[in-house]
Amino acid sequence: MKRFILACMVLFMSVSAVFAQSDLQVLAVIKMNKNESITVKQLKARVNTYQKQIGKALTVDEKKMVLDALIEERLILQAAQKIGLSIPDSAVDQYFIQSMSQQVGANVTEKELNDLILKTQGVTLDELLTAQVGMNVAEYKTYLKNQLIAQQYVVSQKQAELQAVAPTDEEIRAFYQGNKSSFVWNDMMKVFLVIVPKGTDPEASKLKLNELRNKYIDKKQTLEQMVLESNKEGSAYKAGEILIPIVEASALNLGLSYSNLLSMYDQSEGFVSDMIETDVDFRYLCIRKKYAAKLLGISDVVQPETTITVYDYIRSNLTQQKQMQFVQIAAQDIAKSLNIPANVERKKEGDALNKLLDWEN
Repeated sequence: MKRFILACMVLFMSVSAVFAQSDLQVLAVIKMNKNESITVKQLKARVNTYQKQIGKALTVDEKKMVLDALIEERLILQAAQKIGLSIPDSAVDQYFIQSMSQQVGANVTEKELNDLILKTQGVTLDELLTAQVGMNVAEYKTYLKNQLIAQQYVVSQKQAELQAVAPTDEEIRAFYQGNKSSFVWNDMMKVFLVIVPKGTDPEASKLKLNELRNKYIDKKQTLEQMVLESNKEGSAYKAGEILIPIVEASALNLGLSYSNLLSMYDQSEGFVSDMIETDVDFRYLCIRKKYAAKLLGISDVVQPETTITVYDYIRSNLTQQKQMQFVQIAAQDIAKSLNIPANVERKKEGDALNKLLDWEN
């Protein structure tokens, strides 16, 4: 019996080693700027990402297309490196959180986003991204960085043509007519927010916040004066106006529950809140102006107290879409021109490649 168990263990270890060796096999070597291998394991990771997004397993032919895309992506990245193009991690972090903020409808930090997802969906941001796209936050940011570098390289090569890309007036108006119901204001309010960090002496900070609040209520200091004072060195507080949509993410930003934010929106303009305590500061806010939800016409401004109309907004977004399409097509053309034997050595082709790509999903 012991010999049978031992034999099974040896067999299991042998099978595991075979799979490990298979995953490490090199499919192609990119050598335009430096030697860079693409392995079965790397291809599997990208295939897994696509399968999660489309909800079905890829065929061998589709996996070959993913491999070709990986090769072309690496070619453009190496071409970008060759001319010294790079993007700092801080810019990637900013791009990541901006795109995520758009999805939740409010400006949030990465921690606030994680807290919101944990509260509303019961999973972390890492877990949510892994489930949706097959990558955790760090992996997704690496993917984003490569995409941004590739875009930057294509733009540098096709700048003149890119500048000429723009939508027509007819396209702008047609887009508005087809999406009219989506152009709305949420309920919003402009608030004046005063924040005193707790620092090393929370009690003193609490007294400072109450003092500032009472000065405003007693009309001893205007909001404008508070802003000027807050900008001085050693003021020990921050003050300013912000426009917020009445959504759960805004409540999280303000240190309120969503029900409290809804109750506050029911108050009249000029309402001054009680002191609000968060983990790191004391704060209060004053309602300066409220804006009720409404459908927007093509000539309306997209946000209160701004000059950008719905027409301008659509034109800008359609321009970005058209430019992105142009960049994608240009990237494919550039990558294909770089995808030559001098720059790419394919280690597996034909039946040998088919066999490696015929893994179980």
